[in-house]
Amino acid sequence: MTDGGRVRRPWVVGVSGASGTPYAASVLRALLDAGHDVDLVVSRAARLTVLDETGHAFRDAHWREDLTRWLARGADGTPDAFDPDVGRVRHWSPGDLAAGPSSGSYPARGMLIVPASTACVAGVALGLSKDLLQRAASVTLKERRPLVVAVRETPLNGPTLRHLVGLDEAGAVVCPVSPAFYGGAVTAQDLVDFVAGRVLDAVGVKHSLYRRWGGELGGGARNVNTTPPVP
Repeated sequence: MTDGGRVRRPWVVGVSGASGTPYAASVLRALLDAGHDVDLVVSRAARLTVLDETGHAFRDAHWREDLTRWLARGADGTPDAFDPDVGRVRHWSPGDLAAGPSSGSYPARGMLIVPASTACVAGVALGLSKDLLQRAASVTLKERRPLVVAVRETPLNGPTLRHLVGLDEAGAVVCPVSPAFYGGAVTAQDLVDFVAGRVLDAVGVKHSLYRRWGGELGGGARNVNTTPPVP
């Protein structure tokens, strides 16, 4: 597949219905900033979560406008915190089982599911392929391409844990949405970006979303503004 003479090999990004739309937004922005093409699948359940967490709909007929508004939003709700360029994104409807990512011959690099609900985890682990998101994940596994599953749920019960073990055994990377604090996080966006950065680390995509551990204690604290307030 080419785009103006350029061979296009996108990352497929699946967004399921779990809470955590800022994680998906951070991953998408970083992929685009790194110059990668993206194929986006937003499940039907995820559209309800987008509406609930952002106050805006995500619609097939207006996906470019809706995606731009979504990616511009900060994790704290600031509406124009970022200036995204979605020109390298291709959107596929979750019900389109004839879409490119549904076939192993489609030249995708791999797939990132951010966030992944427990229902999505179960569907992928069992190979149900009930929608394009699950089908694309099954294709990614069978073609031995990278698959990262950023599961967002707590606590986890036995069936979900067994499904996650099954995904690990099938070659997927299970990446729980688990932010760390050693980078000196001071905002909600810092915590979101840490998780997004770890997702991208799992597939070798370069980014600068968080401060990496350097082997020195107290480094994170020095990143925080400790100037005392003026009385």
